[in-house]
Amino acid sequence: MDKISALAGATVVAAGIDMAKSTFSVCGLDAAQRVVLERTMNRATLIELFARLQPCTVGLEACSGAHQLARELTALGHTVRIMAAKFVVPHRTSGKNDRNDARAIVDALIHRRTRFVPVKSEEQQALLSLQRARSGFVEERTALVNRIRGLLAEFGVTLPVHIEKVRHGALRAAQRLPILARQVIEQLHAHLLILDQRIGQYDRQLRELARHSEAASRLTGVLGIGPVTAITTVAMIGDGRGFKNGRQFAAWMGAVPRQYSTGGKTRLGPITRHGDVYLRSLFVQCAKALLAVAPRRNDHLSRWALAVRSRRGFGKAVVAVAAKLARIAWAILAKGERFRVQASVPCATR
Repeated sequence: MDKISALAGATVVAAGIDMAKSTFSVCGLDAAQRVVLERTMNRATLIELFARLQPCTVGLEACSGAHQLARELTALGHTVRIMAAKFVVPHRTSGKNDRNDARAIVDALIHRRTRFVPVKSEEQQALLSLQRARSGFVEERTALVNRIRGLLAEFGVTLPVHIEKVRHGALRAAQRLPILARQVIEQLHAHLLILDQRIGQYDRQLRELARHSEAASRLTGVLGIGPVTAITTVAMIGDGRGFKNGRQFAAWMGAVPRQYSTGGKTRLGPITRHGDVYLRSLFVQCAKALLAVAPRRNDHLSRWALAVRSRRGFGKAVVAVAAKLARIAWAILAKGERFRVQASVPCATR
């Protein structure tokens, strides 16, 4: 039921929308930051309402369907801002319900220090759907390989922790098992080959998309960054201009140290692990690939990566290189430039 049924002659300048599957709670503020609109409605009524309103700033919490609703409201002339849930929670001053969530969203919207998520286009979300499907198949394949190794281990057969060893050795190892167990391993192995085929199809499609994307092709010029990471980065952040600088992008990705400082003493811990886990894992894999080939190269980035590894160890070097690659990727996308390989100049000896 409406707490405030209509606008009562006031003009809404900021509105927060709490999204659910079929209902939407709206809280609108006027220029004096007074609540002048507070209603719960379905999607069709919501679109009709905002079609009648004067253009205003609308806040949404990042969730499923937020980008689609943001595109629809933008087409009606409104300015839409999407924010992470962690920025909304501190503004909820009482119990959690749809009305209070909408009030918290609009309060976070007008707060100066709230950071927002860029609205993704349909093309970006289509690319991400391809990535999510591939990631799901990869996770399923990993679980399947572990299942095969576990079943074989029950009969005293131990296979190395490597997918190629399982792929080529599972059927041979199953020959010594009882008939029923052998049939199970054969069925699981057949499913593993199907997953390999599907993942390969997605990989070929992603490489083709990266080849036809001008932004992604520029990213693949960076040592360590392949087509999958390049096209995923483009799908996630677009031109990168939603971030002020490369460090902000690295922090959003969760590749910077967690800070717990007080009394003027700086305390840095492990990485924050904020942001998208899949994108961060891709950059970590890129960092490992760079460190693997760095000893055979003489460019500035490779020399720097090796120097970090010698000082801090492999694990911390991987995180540092991943953050470095993220900053480079942001600069390439935001500035429209290409990566320039700088040869390492040895220091003069005396």
